[in-house]
Amino acid sequence: MAEKNSKELEPGAMICEAGNARQYKTGDWRSKRPEVDKEKCTNCLFCWIYCPDNSIIVEHEKMAGFKYTHCKGCGICANQCPAKAITMKEEGA
Repeated sequence: MAEKNSKELEPGAMICEAGNARQYKTGDWRSKRPEVDKEKCTNCLFCWIYCPDNSIIVEHEKMAGFKYTHCKGCGICANQCPAKAITMKEEGA
């Protein structure tokens, strides 16, 4: 049986082009979502630094929220937050 070349795979089965991650909404398969308590947030931006998916929104040097279309719910932002301002909530709760 011959192996398939990556260009022969069905669309969406594999990202073959560099720089096209914005086209894919990868947040659909998350089971938990981060939520920020703005009262506790010190805007240290550790969440932004450590987020592997660039899902932290920063505006005017402050944490402004999350890009849930790409957030996979890994919890790294919550684990790295020194103020414990980010908690992981069940998706849909």
